[in-house]
Amino acid sequence: MSAHKDFAANNQKYVETFKSGDLPIPPSKKLLVVTCMDARIDAFSSLGLNLGEAHVVRNAGGRVQDAIRSIIISQRLLGTREIAVFHHTGCGMLTFSTPQLREIVKKDAAPEHATDIAQVVDQTNFLEFTDLEQSVKDDVEFLKGNSLLLKDTTVTGWIYDVHDGKVKQVA
Repeated sequence: MSAHKDFAANNQKYVETFKSGDLPIPPSKKLLVVTCMDARIDAFSSLGLNLGEAHVVRNAGGRVQDAIRSIIISQRLLGTREIAVFHHTGCGMLTFSTPQLREIVKKDAAPEHATDIAQVVDQTNFLEFTDLEQSVKDDVEFLKGNSLLLKDTTVTGWIYDVHDGKVKQVA
């Protein structure tokens, strides 16, 4: 069954209690959170944030290299001055390597697109990691050393535990 078939009915229930239409575009806490796309993470509730207080950028693994475009827009146009990087326990990014995923994509390619797909996927770094805590530290260092970020940006790194909901600062 397709999830999208419930969107309109579910949205109608949401609209009945909607009260956030007058929030300003810039986040009030000047905070941007980068975290994983994992469906087990509720970035707002787990950090005690409300709508309008922070930008949340999500991607596979919560990798900042993949989020840099959004980070620049958030800082330069919308006033964020703090970035919190969150990776999490049980992350799928710990379960594969870029060469393995490249081979999977190539194997699944239709024969008429195999050459084009191979060229693209061979240029893609899937930014997997083998050490959860080190991946957070690496992402924090990447941001701190990135000249595209505004000077004096506060950058912290965290691990979210999907089993108990606790967060731990590691950078």
